[in-house]
Amino acid sequence: MIPAIERWTVDDPHDARRALGATGLLRTFNDAGVLTAADVHVARRTAGIVGEDDETVQLAVALAVRAVRQGSVCVDLGAFGDGGASAGAGTGAGAGEASLPWPATEGWLDRVAASPLAERSVVRADLGLLYLDRYWREERQVRDDLVARLAAPAPAVDAALLEASAARLFPGDAYAEQRVAALSTAHRLTTVLTGGPGRGKTTTVAGLLALLAEQAEHAGGRRLRIALAAPTGKAAARLQEAVAGALAAVPEAGRPQFTAADRRRLAGLQAGTLHRLLGWRPGSTTRFRHDRSNRLPHDVVVVDETSMVSLTLMARLLEAVRPDARLVLVGDPDQLASVEAGAVLADLVTGLGERDGDAVAALVTDHRSESAAITRLAAAIQGGDPDAVLAALAAGDGAVELVHPDDAAGLDRLHDELTRHALGVRALALAGDAAGALAAAERHRLLCAHREGPWGVAHWNRRVERRLGEASGAYLGAAVGAQWYPGRPVLITANDYGLGLFNGDTGVVVAEGENLRAHINGGASFAVSRLGDVETLHAMTVHKSQGSQAEAVTVLLPDETSPLLTRELFYTAVTRARRRVRVVGSPEAVRAAVGRRARRATGLAERLRS
Repeated sequence: MIPAIERWTVDDPHDARRALGATGLLRTFNDAGVLTAADVHVARRTAGIVGEDDETVQLAVALAVRAVRQGSVCVDLGAFGDGGASAGAGTGAGAGEASLPWPATEGWLDRVAASPLAERSVVRADLGLLYLDRYWREERQVRDDLVARLAAPAPAVDAALLEASAARLFPGDAYAEQRVAALSTAHRLTTVLTGGPGRGKTTTVAGLLALLAEQAEHAGGRRLRIALAAPTGKAAARLQEAVAGALAAVPEAGRPQFTAADRRRLAGLQAGTLHRLLGWRPGSTTRFRHDRSNRLPHDVVVVDETSMVSLTLMARLLEAVRPDARLVLVGDPDQLASVEAGAVLADLVTGLGERDGDAVAALVTDHRSESAAITRLAAAIQGGDPDAVLAALAAGDGAVELVHPDDAAGLDRLHDELTRHALGVRALALAGDAAGALAAAERHRLLCAHREGPWGVAHWNRRVERRLGEASGAYLGAAVGAQWYPGRPVLITANDYGLGLFNGDTGVVVAEGENLRAHINGGASFAVSRLGDVETLHAMTVHKSQGSQAEAVTVLLPDETSPLLTRELFYTAVTRARRRVRVVGSPEAVRAAVGRRARRATGLAERLRS
């Protein structure tokens, strides 16, 4: 349940991760690179306040803090105890951890539960797991809110009208799976709609909204209040674009038939980020304007890319949605989870699926024939079969390929392609063609697992900018990566509520006369001097790429020893591509990625089952 222990490299006596004042077990585990200074300081400070001097209890608290930092919401102490003997590979203390003085498993959690730290609600022992109080409360709240929604009366519908319209919007056998999912969702307050790329999730959402809007008008003439949201601005823009595209599609035989009345009822739909939907509250990053005392006004709330939603954000969403409003959570549970704590979508699929199978609607049929090779590759990764993955990469018919890191000719082709792509974006930006530059920037994405190192984002951003400067004869600044220039692709890295910019928004710097403006996907533009938290986007991490797609994607895999190399990361990277995937990595790295799961410790699925 717990990921293999990841250590930071202890090679600098002045590293900020060192806790110089630590003693005992905390010092030992900090020196070993298991705990950082932040983990140690929280454990020491809270223990000092309540007078807890048991070193094993302090170590447990530090591990709980560390777990949250690494994406889990709790920690299973039993996986770490007894010198690591109780933890198998990938679930607890990995190879080489037995040399650390781990406390005995038996009685360790009981000692923490009997500690003053538990009495003062600093930590909570529950389900055999150790939580920090906040995450224990949030997990229980999410469970309680979802169970209450499942127990609430089903919304009233005109069954005959619903069936007739569903046959029009999801015709024939080709759309039978989506029709069943839409009908089930229309009869429920809460649905989790899952499926990989090309499975028709957005088509299902568009048809579902048309069904519900028609039902509302038929029942009393009131316009349905709909909220479309996603965790990032880019994902929200894609959701809005996809729904609008489905509604505007020219009617064809055997395909969904959206009428003028459907378009009228759904006219003006706008998607935004979850943070924008919930309403920013000044001075708080975890509380919002909409909550239990000020519910969202919407009748239907659709959240796309739910795999990116953290436990905290899901708790805030559930307390803000009206109890009688429909909630549709859409996403792919095989993708990477949120960068913050939690694995909410995967837990909902597992927990709700066992509690109430109708609450989870899974779409499995591929409707995107243009990417058949990518579909085969993604399916092989999902299946955890490294031989099938390597075979799919070898037989990609030009749509997928594997380039070995030692293949000089293959890397030269990659460098040339990256340079041509950057030059193309720059030419359009210099000409003042913002729409063209934005579209060109989206045609290729270079995805990395790491931020630093020879296969990391920072290194490849510098490399592309050097080549761009050489090829264009342009001076891009003495500090590569720190200069504004026409054609610079940018990634917003923090929410700016004043400007209406959100973490994950992307754009391009465009020349407008003597001035430079950053044009953001979605229509907004700003003088570059107004932007603060931005990064160059010639390369980006796989985590940051979630919620976006590109015509072609190049995935840079680190070597097989990297703890970030997981099946979920590999699958997420590959499925960002519409038409072509290039994987740069050794066969050993591919096998390591497919064989290693990104496990997070949570109790939500277990709570939902019971």
